[in-house]
Amino acid sequence: MKFKKLISIAASVVLSATLLTGCSSKNEKANSNLSVGIVLGEGSITDQSFNQATWEGLQKAKEDFNIDIKYLESPQESDYIQNIETLVDQETDLIIGVGYQLKDAIKESAESYPDQKFALMDETYDKIPENVVPVIFKEEEAAYLTGIIAAKMTKTNNVGFIGGMPTPAISKYQYGYKYGVETTNKDVKVAQQYANSFSDQAKGKSIAKQMYASNVDTILSAAGDTGTGAIEAARENNKYAIGVDRDQSYLAPDNVITSALKKLNVASYDLAKSLVEGNYKGGEAQVYGLKEGAVGIPENTNKLVPQEIIDYVNKQAKKVIDGEINVPRTEKEYNDMMK
Repeated sequence: MKFKKLISIAASVVLSATLLTGCSSKNEKANSNLSVGIVLGEGSITDQSFNQATWEGLQKAKEDFNIDIKYLESPQESDYIQNIETLVDQETDLIIGVGYQLKDAIKESAESYPDQKFALMDETYDKIPENVVPVIFKEEEAAYLTGIIAAKMTKTNNVGFIGGMPTPAISKYQYGYKYGVETTNKDVKVAQQYANSFSDQAKGKSIAKQMYASNVDTILSAAGDTGTGAIEAARENNKYAIGVDRDQSYLAPDNVITSALKKLNVASYDLAKSLVEGNYKGGEAQVYGLKEGAVGIPENTNKLVPQEIIDYVNKQAKKVIDGEINVPRTEKEYNDMMK
């Protein structure tokens, strides 16, 4: 099985990416009136993780479909509704809330603007509004594969996990990773700690340094910008790190042995494509996992990880796809499966 790299597209530093000019095809002219805007939760558009990956997918959609794209950052929670209303006022065709923090704001806005198309990345609802497309990922499947690698690469039988906030998505990373580690080598211990932030690089670095000092030699950080600090600690202490969401090996090429890919760029691109093709369908969640090719590990994992380990990981990945292995998403599922 092949695991494709995340497409690396330089993140834009401007608020709104304008349309290309001089396009002559009928489709491009038709699409020139379409626009997609995203409202960020915590973190910046250049977080080298969750937000940036979402934006990169829209950048590619802009290139392919000649649509207008824009983003608004939210320094505080009170900005969520205001930013959404700004995009509504700008007659944005599709508004995407990026992250669990936008869950309530998107729902409230969907009720206030029933003719407006919305999407929500990384969260869903018990009852999905008819004008919202929630996008959720099987993060646990990618984390499971990185847990296998951590268990086989550790020299100390001590690995770590750093979470940003205890959200459902981060819990899937946590327990998928633990399951991969402990079903591969029951002698390996997993240290776990939450930073309670997705944007505090200093705290991520501090937690990682403490873990490395306590004999941990490999850490998966599912923590956005906070995790970038943990990777910096790995580089400074000559330890292993595991990236998240995107291929983060470029942050520390000699230390990041793999990444738990969550291809938000694929999902945001697909959302834009559905708008362009007239296939937007609210009221239903879109689910992305190994089977859909939207989570996994990057091809360049073989730079630091021996091929025999990668071959084993690929074998286990196929079992997940075929339904032979179920990966836990929560603490309860993990405990039940490990009894």
